[in-house]
Amino acid sequence: MLTLVTGATGQVGRRFVPRLLQGAAPGERVRVLVRDEARGERFAELGAEVVVGDLRDAEALGKATAGADAVVNVAAAFRGVPDEEARAVNRDAAIELGRAAVASGVRRFVQVSTGLVYGAGRGRPLVETDASVPGGHMWGAYPESKAAAERALSALEGLDDLRIGRLPFVYGDGDPHLSDAMRWAPQWPATQRLHMGHHADVAQGLRRLLYVPGASGVYNIADDAPVTTVDLFQLNGVEVPDALYDKVDPDPWYGVMSTARIRRELGFRPLYPSVWTALDAGAL
Repeated sequence: MLTLVTGATGQVGRRFVPRLLQGAAPGERVRVLVRDEARGERFAELGAEVVVGDLRDAEALGKATAGADAVVNVAAAFRGVPDEEARAVNRDAAIELGRAAVASGVRRFVQVSTGLVYGAGRGRPLVETDASVPGGHMWGAYPESKAAAERALSALEGLDDLRIGRLPFVYGDGDPHLSDAMRWAPQWPATQRLHMGHHADVAQGLRRLLYVPGASGVYNIADDAPVTTVDLFQLNGVEVPDALYDKVDPDPWYGVMSTARIRRELGFRPLYPSVWTALDAGAL
């Protein structure tokens, strides 16, 4: 089995690919698509095949998907990029990758998405059958474009084995994401929650989507214990401003996902059930 991974140099991809290679069975191969040949050297040293090209280049996509059995599309343009770039990478490039996969006869496609596509909360943990309802303090071009990619790929003729993993707030393994959250946390109410997932568990979830027979459709991937804004301040060693306690959380279930489906169907169990477990293990 040959698996193509895009977005290998991003925060998720650079931690996912080594774990995918480490857990590969005899005869399984991993190929990565990178824009910068120098940044692909690390993956080559670990045993991956490296294809140099841009995700928005149809010729490069054809070369990257040729002979592949599966694709894991980790590529994403996150916060801090222009809306046009977010849509170009998260939606347009994902659709073109899906078309290239179909043309190359790829039989399995794993699309990495985000729990933010749910938008507004439902007064309970979000489940995979919940429709996207735009809104909430974290809505914008990123979740909008990821939701559009999910819809387009699901409707793409010939992409019969599509598996979608919706990720939470990802942290761990030295990822600065946890400290980056302090750019936004001062504006949040003290009780506002953020659902988390360690890179090790994101990799575990994506590997299960990739390999488990019969997996189909959307799966939430997350840990067992969403943190509060107060937790974020404490994890970063920052004093909690008194003003946070005066703010009201307008949507207490925003972004909180149920993991019942991936647990039941794919046997997922977080290695780090909470960020506090990861902290105790020195895995932040």
